[in-house]
Amino acid sequence: MTATEVSRPLNHLLLTVTNTGSKNCDLIGYPAVRFGEAQSVPPAFEDSKPQAVVTLAPGESGYAGVLLSAADGSGSHGYTAKSLEVSFNDGAGAARPSLPAKGVYVDDSIGVSYWQSTMADALAW
Repeated sequence: MTATEVSRPLNHLLLTVTNTGSKNCDLIGYPAVRFGEAQSVPPAFEDSKPQAVVTLAPGESGYAGVLLSAADGSGSHGYTAKSLEVSFNDGAGAARPSLPAKGVYVDDSIGVSYWQSTMADALAW
């Protein structure tokens, strides 16, 4: 799994997970992301829920977008996070992708998309 800052849309992180196994893998629901020492995980954008479960064949990737903070500065309780833990809703454990060395700024506007089959769909939220 990787977590990549993107230039557009503003204040977004793209999560990419790749099936490195030999069997199909289903991405259920949305990733539960926890930045730094956060006690709770952000809500999912319900409008991003796909029509069907995203199934990855071996070698394929799935994506989720994370809105880190309000672009207009209207969010509150902001902080710079230097670590990220992403849990999977199917009980498959958690990943700890690297964040940029400077960290990422997160505020209470944070939200995450459901798993998507394309980057464009993941970053539409």
